[in-house]
Amino acid sequence: MSYSMKLPIIRKLYQAAPPEKLQATVDVLEAFCEMNVKDEELDVAGELITNLCGAIEVHELVKNGLRESDALNTFSQKVLGSIDR
Repeated sequence: MSYSMKLPIIRKLYQAAPPEKLQATVDVLEAFCEMNVKDEELDVAGELITNLCGAIEVHELVKNGLRESDALNTFSQKVLGSIDR
């Protein structure tokens, strides 16, 4: 199973909700994944969790002083750098 991050979705999630709400959503989705659900449902939940975690990380970068656009670029480069390894 491979989940891909979607930067436009991460941006919208970042803009739409504070990190506490995003984390609460991740917690609910993780609990959902522990239930007896279909593979397709796991794929959708995994994709959502991936993008939510990206938005949480962008919040952290902005909190540490980066502008939104720079935080999104930094996050994207970090992910792409880890893929290249």
